[in-house]
Amino acid sequence: MSRLVTGLVTGLMMTTALAGCGQGAVRLDAPTPRSSDRAACRALLDDLPVEVADQPQRDTEPAEGLGAAWGDPPIVLTCGGPAPAGFDRASSCTTVNGVDWYLPEEQLQAGEVSDVTMTTVNRAQHVEVRMPAEYWPPATTLVDLSAAVSEHTEATGRCL
Repeated sequence: MSRLVTGLVTGLMMTTALAGCGQGAVRLDAPTPRSSDRAACRALLDDLPVEVADQPQRDTEPAEGLGAAWGDPPIVLTCGGPAPAGFDRASSCTTVNGVDWYLPEEQLQAGEVSDVTMTTVNRAQHVEVRMPAEYWPPATTLVDLSAAVSEHTEATGRCL
């Protein structure tokens, strides 16, 4: 009888501890990439850092979605989507550790801190990162992610 009570109390304590420190899974709105991009995206996701902008990685759903998340509010990365809306050859882009990123100008207004959506350009597979304003500036997030993006997605050009 004593073992049963001890086991129940231990189980209850562990459940309470996990419920108190855990966060729910982040719902992904991940794109469905071309079949030719799935392997690169999966390799990228398997190699992402456990922390981005000093924020711990979070569970995502659906679990098979091609994305990842860190922090609360979450920084959300998805792989295999379309080229970013509004980007063309005349658009400015930022290169971080060999990876070109497009950050829409309207999201980078001088003196304003806002959520920003950063998308790789000049890559065969597009990676999109939505970063809440709480993690401003975006440089740390881009530095943390660029090594894995560079290794697992194919460069097709360079920023001008």
